[in-house]
Amino acid sequence: MLAPSAPAIPADGIQLDRGALSAQHLQVFYGRKQALFDVDIDLTPHTVNALIGPSGCGKTTFLRAINRLHDLTPEARVEGKILLDGIDIYDRSIDPVDLRRRVGMVFQKPNPFPTMSVVDNVTAGLRLTGVRHRGKLQEAAERALVQAALWDEVKDRLRQPALRLSGGQQQRLCIARALAVEPEVLLMDEPTSALDPQSTARIEDLLGSLKQQVTVIIVTHNMQQAARISDTTAFFLAGSLVELGPTDAIFTNPSDPRTEAYVTGRFG
Repeated sequence: MLAPSAPAIPADGIQLDRGALSAQHLQVFYGRKQALFDVDIDLTPHTVNALIGPSGCGKTTFLRAINRLHDLTPEARVEGKILLDGIDIYDRSIDPVDLRRRVGMVFQKPNPFPTMSVVDNVTAGLRLTGVRHRGKLQEAAERALVQAALWDEVKDRLRQPALRLSGGQQQRLCIARALAVEPEVLLMDEPTSALDPQSTARIEDLLGSLKQQVTVIIVTHNMQQAARISDTTAFFLAGSLVELGPTDAIFTNPSDPRTEAYVTGRFG
């Protein structure tokens, strides 16, 4: 837990800057190999931010650093700072478990808990925080499923196993599970790459409304998807942040020739 005197990441109430995220001289190492080089980035709260670049360029490495998943990797080392609402998430006083309630993550493949029902999947994180009141859990589950555009499809199947849902529904269930604990930031690592076009479209439509509640950061290899869904786009190459800017500018008038070469398909 956070020490009583430690700076706490706000958990209650919506502030104008809630979900503001920045990295300062961020570097990530796996043993002797450096995967991320001196990244500086500032992301505005309540926006959708796309991370693009060829495979192995550092996008997912950066994403995983935001909720300290590298803590779980032997020999991984993070240097520099990541600030959430002005507080360094790598400060010794910050509990990574508490941080991951504030920074949710949705992975490439849907990963509902296989032995749990639909509703128990959504409320799993809340129960881990100690919430036991049935009414509060039900209210939170319905809210999160509505936010994830899944409520109308599952409201009569809440007690059925989550694995009975389609792949696209399972991914939206995972989004609902992340939203149930009311995070400030939602990380998404290629969340539609394993889905059919119809399910992909549903999740893309969802992102426009989600940014009213959270700051969204999404890794995608799909240039058209990045152009459709994001407010800002960051282009990574060989472990470095090459360029960050409004999505329209990145795709139509990038500042760096390497960005232009990538978004026009000349490499990658």
